[in-house]
Amino acid sequence: MAAPKEIVDLVAEFERDQSFYKSAQFNETELRTRFINPLIAALGWDVYHDRPCRADQHEVKEEDSVEVEGKIKNPDYSFRLFDSSLGSMKRKFFIEVKRPSVNIEAGAYPAFQLRRYAWSADLPISILTDFEEFSVYYCLSRPGREDKPTKSRIMYLRYDQYAEKWEEIAALFSREAVLNGSLDRYARSLPQKRGEKRVDAALLGDISRWREALAKNIALRNPELDTASLNYSVQAIIDRIMFLRICEDRGIERYMRLKHLLEGVRVYARLFELFQQADERYNSGIFHFHKEPGRENPDIITPNLKIDDGTLKEIIKQLYFPESPYAFSVLPAEILGQIYEQFLGQVIRLDQDHLAVVEDKPEVKKAGGVKYTPAYIVEAIVQKTLGPTLQGRTARQASEISVLDPACGSGSFLIVAYQFLLDWHRDWFVQHLLPLMERGCKPSSPEIRRLLPETEVGRRGRKRKAESPIYQARDGEWRLTTAERKRILLSNIYGVDIDRQAVEVTKLSLLLKVLEGENEETISKQLTLFQERALPDLGENIKCGNSLIGWDILEDNPGLGQEEIERINPFDWEREFGEVFRRGGFDVVIGNPPYIRMESFKELKDYLRKEYSVHGSRSDLYAYFVERSHNLLQEDGLFSMILSNKFIKANYGAPLRKFLYSKAAIKEIDDFAGLNVFQGVTVRTVILSTMRTDSEFKRDIRTRYLPPPDVETFNQLINRSTTISDIIEKESIEIPIGSLEPERWLLIDELQQQILEKMNYKTYPLDHFVQGRILWGVKTGLNEAFIIDSDTRLKIVERDPKESEAIKPILFGEDVRRYSLEPGDRYLIYTYHGFDISQYPAIEEHLKPYKSELEKRATKQAWYEHQQPSIALVPIFESKKIIYPEIARTCQFTMDDNGYFSNNKTFILPTDDSFILGILNSKLALFYFSIFCAALEGSSDNYLEFRAQYLRGFPIRVIDPSESNEVSRRDRVVSLVEQMLSLHKQLLLARTPHEQTALERQIEATDRQIDALVYELYGLTEEEIGIVEGRG
Repeated sequence: MAAPKEIVDLVAEFERDQSFYKSAQFNETELRTRFINPLIAALGWDVYHDRPCRADQHEVKEEDSVEVEGKIKNPDYSFRLFDSSLGSMKRKFFIEVKRPSVNIEAGAYPAFQLRRYAWSADLPISILTDFEEFSVYYCLSRPGREDKPTKSRIMYLRYDQYAEKWEEIAALFSREAVLNGSLDRYARSLPQKRGEKRVDAALLGDISRWREALAKNIALRNPELDTASLNYSVQAIIDRIMFLRICEDRGIERYMRLKHLLEGVRVYARLFELFQQADERYNSGIFHFHKEPGRENPDIITPNLKIDDGTLKEIIKQLYFPESPYAFSVLPAEILGQIYEQFLGQVIRLDQDHLAVVEDKPEVKKAGGVKYTPAYIVEAIVQKTLGPTLQGRTARQASEISVLDPACGSGSFLIVAYQFLLDWHRDWFVQHLLPLMERGCKPSSPEIRRLLPETEVGRRGRKRKAESPIYQARDGEWRLTTAERKRILLSNIYGVDIDRQAVEVTKLSLLLKVLEGENEETISKQLTLFQERALPDLGENIKCGNSLIGWDILEDNPGLGQEEIERINPFDWEREFGEVFRRGGFDVVIGNPPYIRMESFKELKDYLRKEYSVHGSRSDLYAYFVERSHNLLQEDGLFSMILSNKFIKANYGAPLRKFLYSKAAIKEIDDFAGLNVFQGVTVRTVILSTMRTDSEFKRDIRTRYLPPPDVETFNQLINRSTTISDIIEKESIEIPIGSLEPERWLLIDELQQQILEKMNYKTYPLDHFVQGRILWGVKTGLNEAFIIDSDTRLKIVERDPKESEAIKPILFGEDVRRYSLEPGDRYLIYTYHGFDISQYPAIEEHLKPYKSELEKRATKQAWYEHQQPSIALVPIFESKKIIYPEIARTCQFTMDDNGYFSNNKTFILPTDDSFILGILNSKLALFYFSIFCAALEGSSDNYLEFRAQYLRGFPIRVIDPSESNEVSRRDRVVSLVEQMLSLHKQLLLARTPHEQTALERQIEATDRQIDALVYELYGLTEEEIGIVEGRG
């Protein structure tokens, strides 16, 4: 790509008067006007704001106030693009500009400055330039004040290289390239360095260290504190320090107020004075030390703490330059939420010596880690629910909308929902209110008042004077006033969590969101003019309690002690949110509930069985959240959560499917099976979106289903170059009415349903052909004892040859392949029920070392017997039969004519019918099993569980003996299957590459012939075959 003429001309101009442009007379503002703006425009960015749009939608902005060594400094350019899932603009990269007299190639500080901005904003790549020089930096690794300017620099050009390198520059930074995800792709292609830390990991590490240091010191200096008080104190102090420090970087608090505490002694006493001033200033629950009407009880613990100066000084020092690389003003809200979500996964415990120990919470250990919901999932769920709910409403009507997250954690869903509401209100006011204001209408005029929510009563009991909810900022943007932002938060946002720390973090995150765009002057104005503090108290909106357990648990458990009640933390929804339920319930329920199996909360199972229709012996906790959420919604209220997808196909998901069938219209199912949605935690997930309704007519709707996106599309989603709504528009299918029955959900379209109907024509279920016996392999209860190798077998048999009759060759699931067996060196000591161990002394001697462990098994058999053995199964194992593994990516059925036993990772079909074997290994069978079989939980690969429950109904074609064509096709399938079994045996023995290749080609050709015959037998058309084979 040739450089555009504008760039060639700019380079020539700079070359011509280089000495002037590099002199002290030529300042940075002139540089931007003369050279940088034309450079940006040549890359396709609307730097001059020529495209008609509101000021808040400009793609190129000078914003993002950052504190640098005591002075307010902005990254000179922030580049943004509209994100449809957010409904607002999202930053992509920064450009930091220096005068040409600055040496960018050798200057360490300008590089650190840029990297600090971009790293804190979690932007992968950004630019440092003075036009003469052009440096591109990778910005996801932690910047250090002593770093050389070459560190993380990935491109360096001088102005006379622009024409030559223009294609490379445009491929990264042109508007079109950035829109298509160029920066994230490029960043991913770079080699990752060991020890590299992104801003979330770095800040999580820092606040985790601060927690540990505070916990140990507070526990040491305050021996009267119990565990709960210690956890509260540490969390409260960290939250308060973080709040004040973030406010400093945003210009709301005077910069370096906290840092001044490093000078002198009595640090905590002076820090607490700042907390008390913040209480007067902000009114939030973060700072609450005095009883006030209508508010929660104040904090009486932290005012009396003793904390060593050294502990606090070390924390505060790490929050400021040069120790700190953080620019808190550009730290995205979702990053702060992600940090706190991980932070909340640990808890402080006091040991017997009253020493503090920080450890993972038990539920986090069981879940395999904290599963923070990615932003693209949160935004999609908010869009699916709030978008339709707000459609067609006025601001007055919107004031009664209630949005709930019943397991709010760090508040990630509520923050995005709140931002969505802020954006919606601003846009609505600009569209409907602004024309009236431009015609001269005052905020108190009837024309305007009827559009707006009711005026609130102020802190002193007086009705507030009518004010406009929007104002125009200096940059031309229309913004919501702080009063309006507070009103929206208090009117619309609700959350509950069982964890008190999580509740406080949610409040912190929401209150910081309220203060976005404020400064010290505007905060002081509210105190002076309106006699009210800057922030709302969220005690009535964000509450601590157990969303699933009500106080009625005491009726059946009157003996519960105080400590147990506090741990269960019952919650009365109608009492706590009375106003919401007077309006009929919540309008929207969203979130990501815990995924914990029933075994983890056995003590509550009697209550859950009594109160919830979704209860089952293997129900996950999320199923109860789904039922609770729907019961909290008003009629036609919207629900959307990301859940494990196990309930869709598993037998134990039937109660939840039945509940949804009777209480909800299922609007959409977005499937992410096999994709790593939660970093480091493998869970197969779906977004389930419903409308709560008791009307059978309303429930009878067509559901949209998004099959799992391919890896490339999923990466685009992660990189934000596409959205879930975009993918749904292109790739979703419409599920026919009647496909989502309580017995099973069929996530297929009409053509796929048509194929299944054809498969059921002239067929009997597989169950019929095996007399209802699809048998699990042997479950020993302790493989180390009962599974032996050939050497151990030989030792036993040498001692007593008769004992060989109790030792059987055994197959594991991994030994069973498609049309072949590849047995390992394994044998089974088969001690069935009633086995007379006294007749087998060598076997008894082998098993004795395992006796104590075998006796621990929770079954009734003798210590030396298997858990599920039966002598009646021996003839079946030793006969010719079809065998297959429980877990496989594809159909892996084969014939065993060697009389192998097999373990409990296999299933046995007691038939030697090669016709059935050929059908089960066909592409058509895989199509069927992909629809009906559950996918393996905990695996990112697409493994299916070929359990008996999914195979029993598989339709086997019945051959009419009077139809010669059918008989001929059946016989041909049988012949080809026998050939396949023979070819696979030959392949295992083949030695030369030529011989192996020839056999593999013959196998592929034979396989295709079997598939073709199966298609003919089931009557599929070419179009239907294309769908089965993934070509449709």
